Amino acid sequence: MDGVMHDHVQVLAEVEKSLPPIVVHRSTKRVIDGMHRLYAARLKGRKEIAVEYFDGSERDAFLLAVEANMQHGLPLTLSDRREVAIHLLQTYPGWSDSAIGEKAGLSSKTVAKLRQENTGENTPVEVRVGRDGRARPLNATDGRMRASAIMDERPEASLREIARGAGISLGTARDVRQRRKRGESPLPRGRGADKKPLSLRHPALETRPVDLVSMLTSLRSDPTLRYSEAGRSLLRWLDARILREEEIRTAAGVPVHRRPMVATMARRCAALWEQVATELEKPEDEAEPMPGPSLPAHRGLASVDGTAHRPRRTGRPAS
Repeated sequence: MDGVMHDHVQVLAEVEKSLPPIVVHRSTKRVIDGMHRLYAARLKGRKEIAVEYFDGSERDAFLLAVEANMQHGLPLTLSDRREVAIHLLQTYPGWSDSAIGEKAGLSSKTVAKLRQENTGENTPVEVRVGRDGRARPLNATDGRMRASAIMDERPEASLREIARGAGISLGTARDVRQRRKRGESPLPRGRGADKKPLSLRHPALETRPVDLVSMLTSLRSDPTLRYSEAGRSLLRWLDARILREEEIRTAAGVPVHRRPMVATMARRCAALWEQVATELEKPEDEAEPMPGPSLPAHRGLASVDGTAHRPRRTGRPAS
């Protein structure tokens, strides 16, 4: 692209009226647009030339040079346009094939082939930017699941806000919302999550129904907990860690590729709670002493590292 066509320089040198100023990248002093005009001024023996300085980055300067050449420069050869496309692929890996093709003057199919030949898609990119400047996820499943998660976190969010936050189209966001209203998966049938549906019910929830909210309310009314600092700390601790049944639906928002990790976290938490339950259900003379802060009688606590603390006897009878 830096090649200078001397015939064109001669033509410009013969132009009597003033030519547009050249564009120069201020930090590198490299000519972005107007190399032929610069050579024409030299040919005419001029010592000065009008300049407009560009203060952006080097990659932005290259993009500006490409755009300027496409708008009013000499036509680039196919080889030049391929070089431009390769450079843009390396500089803007998140751009779509269509967006790069528009800048380089190539078809999207040609750009896709150059992408495979020169990058092999080794750069991990989750979204691509299209010609309209909007980012869209390469994996439509992830985009839909992100939209579903946004709807859980911000029920009042508009479709436009959801689409922007999840990187999906407005129509896709609308479809996700309608599916949720019907109690369906955010993913169309045939997508990965539908092939392996996430079961949100456990047999224990069916055979031993427990109203955790009512139990927590009962604990809050216990004077031995309400009127002691340790008791109030325990109540706050329980309130922050109890999982209500209606909150289980949040698990449906876990992307398919992250389900094993979240499942491991859930099982670890369940194991720690099981340890707490086992210690609390032991007869007092069998319970093993474990370190921990003093708590009111007949209540227990598990520390953040999973160590269960045995209730300590006080002079007040256990209720």
